[in-house]
Amino acid sequence: MRTFSEYLRDMLSGIRSLLSGLAITWKELWTKKVTRQYPENRDTLVISERFRAELVMPHDENNEHACTACGICQINCPNGTIKVISRTTETADGKKKKELDRYVYNLGTCTFCNLCVITCPSDAIVFSNNFENATFTREKLVKQLNHEGSRLQEKKPIKKAENETEKDSQTA
Repeated sequence: MRTFSEYLRDMLSGIRSLLSGLAITWKELWTKKVTRQYPENRDTLVISERFRAELVMPHDENNEHACTACGICQINCPNGTIKVISRTTETADGKKKKELDRYVYNLGTCTFCNLCVITCPSDAIVFSNNFENATFTREKLVKQLNHEGSRLQEKKPIKKAENETEKDSQTA
């Protein structure tokens, strides 16, 4: 059974805790507030490079992307935000090859964990810091990242001399 002195000690501890919280609140009441006047300050707005806002698939000037439709990003996405839809085509050699048909990204369910970007073996997707994604309907948050008519970038052949210098630098 608790004694009366323990009861008073606990009560004083609670009052001390309450007063310290009220002191912080009172101090914040009188500090100068800083308000950013967004959208008027778009010209001077600075967004960190590390900020992740929207997944994008960069395309070059020839409308080519680096996505090989391997599906690793889809597998590693914790909540199914990414859908890689591919098709199988036959090359001139008679070999079957997987090609990207559609890369669908749902911005509304993305947790911005960056697992898809980290695990992409071809560095085909990156996060941009375009943060203005407010819409009135959820359907507008579902985006197709590959452009219409886009295709896989052709691999550039490595010259033999460059390949040998890389091997030499790795062995050294």
